[in-house]
Amino acid sequence: MPEIPFVAEEVVEEPIDEAASGKSLQEAKNRWIELKRMGMKELINRGLELGLPEPRLLRKQALVFSILEKETGDEANIYAEGVLEVMDEGYGFLRSPDHSYVAGPDDVYVSATQIKRFGLITGDTISGMVRAPKENEKYFALLRIQKVNGDLLEKCRDRVSFDNLTPLHPDVAFNMEYDPGEISTRIMNLFTPVGRGQRGLIVAPPRAGKTILLQHIANAIVKNHPESRLMVLLIDERP
Repeated sequence: MPEIPFVAEEVVEEPIDEAASGKSLQEAKNRWIELKRMGMKELINRGLELGLPEPRLLRKQALVFSILEKETGDEANIYAEGVLEVMDEGYGFLRSPDHSYVAGPDDVYVSATQIKRFGLITGDTISGMVRAPKENEKYFALLRIQKVNGDLLEKCRDRVSFDNLTPLHPDVAFNMEYDPGEISTRIMNLFTPVGRGQRGLIVAPPRAGKTILLQHIANAIVKNHPESRLMVLLIDERP
């Protein structure tokens, strides 16, 4: 059973008003990005300049938060960003890509109230302002949400669950016949028609002509459907 974090629920549930925050929010974000781009040696030196105790023992994200806390003051908000993982107990954490999204002591705590109110789910990329842990607390806590998946919070509230979305199946077919002398695309039209929005896989033994067939398909789309945008990626193949 995972350890339940001791974090007070003193969080501000309203999203950030960027017009009101304005300059201070952007400055906090820019400073966070600047520190994240630094190497550990630079961060350690900065920590020593600020008088942090044993900065060499901290992981990168914890060191970044400690530097921001020291630079801005205990009462100031600190910008952070991460990918949400919701726990079975209802609360969650922002995991860092710097540590391959693995749980760590420097993750940001997200309250169950925030997750429920704003409809947050595992996998959401969340940015916002956090505060340093208070006495007897273990984690930084998310105070205000700025954006979810790069969009404003209002869009997140209105989204429909993936399981409840209406699937749209292909209903318009590509005409694969473009050359009277090419039989393979004629056979595709008869037995394996390809619809717009459909994914396909060509399975055949080595040297059976898979790449040539793919070339014929591309030629047919270019000739018969000029309104389509064709993109071809050849991996380990001669152009």
